[in-house]
Parts: sequence; C-alpha cells; structure tokens
Amino acid sequence: MAAVVVASVEDMTTRSSSPSKTASFGAFAPRRAKPVREDAGVAAADIGKTAAGTIEAVEALPDDLVEVGAIAEAYGVKGWVKIFPHAGSAEIGGALLRAKAWWLVKGHDRRRAVPVTAKPHSATIVAQLAGCDDRSVAESLRGFTIHVRRADFPALTGDEYYWVDLIGLAVVNEAGQALGTVAALIDNGAHSILRVAYESQRKDGTPTTSERLIPFVDAYIRAVDLAGKRITVDWETDY
Repeated sequence: MAAVVVASVEDMTTRSSSPSKTASFGAFAPRRAKPVREDAGVAAADIGKTAAGTIEAVEALPDDLVEVGAIAEAYGVKGWVKIFPHAGSAEIGGALLRAKAWWLVKGHDRRRAVPVTAKPHSATIVAQLAGCDDRSVAESLRGFTIHVRRADFPALTGDEYYWVDLIGLAVVNEAGQALGTVAALIDNGAHSILRVAYESQRKDGTPTTSERLIPFVDAYIRAVDLAGKRITVDWETDY
C-alpha cells in the first residue's frame, strides 16, 4: 500500500504498505532536498538580540519553505513560545526540531529565527528562539506561522512520500489513460486519499473541473514516479 507523508497544511506524510496499515499523518520531510541558498532572504534589521543570536527581519524567503506550524502563545516567563504543529508532534519533530533555522511569517512581516531549544510538549511543541529571552518578546510572536526548508526535512524510507511531493503529479491508469492531476490529499483516519482534478463538461457542454477520489493504498496505487511526476493507479476513467 502506498503511504503518504504529510507536511504542513499540505505537508503530511503517507506510506505504501499493506492495506491493514494506516498512513501516518504529519511527517514534515521530503524524499529529496532541493538545494537552496543558505543565505536566501537574510538581511535587514535585527528584531531581538542575545548572546546566542538574533531574530532578523528578511525581505525575501527561500523558495523551498514549507509551513509546519504556528506560534500560539508565550510559554513561561523566559521567552519560550508554544507552537501548534500542523501534524502530530511526534512525526513533525523531525523537521521542526531538527531545522537549524525557522522562517516566521505574519502578513508582510517576515523573520528568520534560530531555535536554541525545541521539544515536544503534549500535542504542542515548545521552543526558545535566539533573541527571544523574555515573555514580552515571545508574546509579540503570537500568530506567526513557522516555515522550514525542505532541505531540513528528515529522509523517508521505503514507500513513504510527503503530500507536498505528490501534489501536482499527473495520475494515469495502467492503460495509460490520463485521470487528472493531484490537487490535494485527504486523511480519513484510515489512510490518505488523492484528490485528482480533471477537466470535464457540464450537461450543457460548458467546461468545468471535476475530481476523483482515489485511496492511496496498495489496492489502487501501482507506482509513484516522483522524478517522472506521475502516479500510476488501478482505476478506470468511469469510476
């Protein structure tokens, strides 16, 4: 069965395994890291400073960022923040807890921060950022979404895939018939489901976009070719 790995709102993880296994929901890592400039977007004024480092305003962001969570509130009185991850903290920890830098975004306000300490805490993650050493600074970060580089995601093994890697792939059946393009994925609690969008026509002949829902399990998934940007499925055009 194919397993999908999820990351961010669109970033979950899924795996190919036996039909009895469920897809994991929330690993934030890609199969391959896309090279990006280490200094992408770093410039502008310092927001806060400590001996450990700074929180910096940036003008541009690296082009491989994935949103993995949001700062909910300050945690304690020493500058820690509480983060709601977009997936389970156990799975996402590999990305959020491992990344050397986080990019914080709130409207047009963009910042680069260095996590000094980050750890799972119940269903959340708590962290202290360099340059954030008191509660008032931590409270000022409330509402910022957190993004990490795809290059910082843990590597996957076997037949695991991140949702972000599957979105946009062409879907064809074993006869080579085009079924559409993966527009999104859904987690139904038992496994992941591909939402495949395709062009169709209304009864009056006007064009429209329809979708197919294809379970991402061994019974239907025949091959996932990330390099070729294609998924082959056991599915007919009239299903």
